[in-house]
Amino acid sequence: MTKKQFLGWGFIAVLLMWGGNTYAQKFDQLAKTPQLGWNSWNTFGCDVNEKMIREMADAMVSSGMKDAGYEYINVDDCWHGERDKQGFIQVDKKHFPSGMKALADYVHSKGLKIGLYSDAGNTTCAGRRGSRGHEYQDAVTYASWGIDYLKYDWCDTQDINPKAAYSTMRDALYTAGRPVLFSICEWGDNKPWEWATDVGHSWRTTGDIYPCWNCEHNHGSWSSWGVLPILDKQVGLRKYAGPGHWNDMDMMEVGNGMSEEEDRSHFSLWAIMASPLIAGNDLRSMSDATKKILTNKDMLAINQDKLGVQAMKWIDDGDLEIFVKPLEKGEYAFLFLNRADQAQDYMLDWSFHYMKDDISKHEVFFDKKKFNWRDIWRGDSGTTTEKLGLNIPAHGVRVLRLTPR
Repeated sequence: MTKKQFLGWGFIAVLLMWGGNTYAQKFDQLAKTPQLGWNSWNTFGCDVNEKMIREMADAMVSSGMKDAGYEYINVDDCWHGERDKQGFIQVDKKHFPSGMKALADYVHSKGLKIGLYSDAGNTTCAGRRGSRGHEYQDAVTYASWGIDYLKYDWCDTQDINPKAAYSTMRDALYTAGRPVLFSICEWGDNKPWEWATDVGHSWRTTGDIYPCWNCEHNHGSWSSWGVLPILDKQVGLRKYAGPGHWNDMDMMEVGNGMSEEEDRSHFSLWAIMASPLIAGNDLRSMSDATKKILTNKDMLAINQDKLGVQAMKWIDDGDLEIFVKPLEKGEYAFLFLNRADQAQDYMLDWSFHYMKDDISKHEVFFDKKKFNWRDIWRGDSGTTTEKLGLNIPAHGVRVLRLTPR
């Protein structure tokens, strides 16, 4: 064994002797509210390099996204090079010539955090080196680079037990000692919401997203989904979400080709459902409309509410659905969704309605308890002592925040 091999494996051995429990508490403090950030995959796929990532960090600051609360710059698949003779993962030196530590230092210098992607299998979804059999080595490497976030995928995982595979990487991250937000990405195939509360900070509930309102995009052996199909797949999952463990509806497609109305609806739905909000557009060239959607402080506040309750579907009236999210201090967020291809008028007489939420233990008789409301996107306001009349655009939403009077 060479000196380098001895030092590399010796470091891991020392960490293993210390034990992961020493660090578990640090991980428990992460993702108390859904994570906010950006990821390279939706726009760039495998076309990633250190220059572009640095520019995204710059743009997150200059656009106002950092001030709005976004903090993670995440490099998805294809940053990987080969493993060295000792099995430690290297970066693709052609695209990351300065190395990942230098890139992490740059992102950190902007007051942001950096994330990487890996896979529980032998190879990633793009055919790069996965982490199977190298979990502890990779965790130590990420820690030495200063990585803050790990998205962990599920390609090339035939005959692997998902809970065991993700728990192994969790334990490796614990042992490495650097707090890393652990994002489970196995597409909901194995119902991670039933077993991953103490494994990861979030888990994907569906396959990949596609920038369309209501479609399934077939890729041959797998499909990706539009906004409404992903929304519909969240039925029955809200009880599993809460501080430190979130249902992840995948990275956002705001600014990637849908209409402005659809982008606004997409962002609002992900926010009220307490999903992580990970932008997937090119931050360097986004329009003012896209920027205004992604940095809407009132919608972000609903997503980041510390009560940590995912919205429930309160009323289903065909193409018109109403979602309600309990907030701190007895407040509520109401989202009126128009799924249809034409605008709809809707009238709500608050005095005729009662709401009970078994998760947050809130019960409201609107004829007895009065609220003031304000429209998050339009700015107009009113009170629940009067009937509510709304015009909701095609593929649009109206979002109200209710405050006790």
